[in-house]
Amino acid sequence: MKRLVVKVGTSTLTYENGKMNIRRMSKLAEVLSDIANSGVEVVLVSSGAIGVGVQKLGLSEKPKSTKGQQAAASVGQSELMFIYDKLFGEYNQNISQLLLTSEDIDNEKRRSNLLDTFEALFEFGVIPIVNENDSTTTDEIEFGDNDTLSSLTAKLVGADMLVILSDINGLYNKDPNRFEDAKIIHTVETVNDSIYEMAGGAGSRMGTGGMKTKLDAAVIATAAHMDMVIMNGSDPTDLYKVLDGEPVGTLFKSK
Repeated sequence: MKRLVVKVGTSTLTYENGKMNIRRMSKLAEVLSDIANSGVEVVLVSSGAIGVGVQKLGLSEKPKSTKGQQAAASVGQSELMFIYDKLFGEYNQNISQLLLTSEDIDNEKRRSNLLDTFEALFEFGVIPIVNENDSTTTDEIEFGDNDTLSSLTAKLVGADMLVILSDINGLYNKDPNRFEDAKIIHTVETVNDSIYEMAGGAGSRMGTGGMKTKLDAAVIATAAHMDMVIMNGSDPTDLYKVLDGEPVGTLFKSK
């Protein structure tokens, strides 16, 4: 393992009431810092700006309008990075912020400049923290809580593995909230129509991504010759098990 991308969703970073789960964020910072210390280059793709902004603005719920969510993201992004900087700083780990749009990855020149920035950050031993630039684009707000962005980022930097931390344990053969006999699928060789049929709907109250967007991410990641894992992010130390090859969550195997 040379390069690892970890994506964490809003539902993993917050409590049910929408406030930040500081203990979980602290443990995530500890684990990623330790993995970086072992010699693995780490990228964190983090949602949560809107959720943090909602809390900071004292709102009872996420704004319904796109512009309201963009404003909340603008307020929340600086606070989110302040929290991350403090938590990673406890382990003497430097971080950076990269706010991206799909145009940054689609445009050849901007993509090349972006990759140069990533490579320089890796040389400096920095953990880049990536989020979508919600103030200038609405793709994440409308479609998928950074799942697609994480796979595109992993593809861009040539990661060996992408791990998506969520509030679900992995992919089930049927909706576990409706069926008691639902069973988790530990390994997926190919994401086909039958796999998509198992995917549920939209995400949580604060997040937007559902299983479908994670399957979309798996298609991109596995086609780029990397494994992808969907796992519950409630205990970030499970990342060690993933890196040790233990069965955690659902593994989508590289093509």
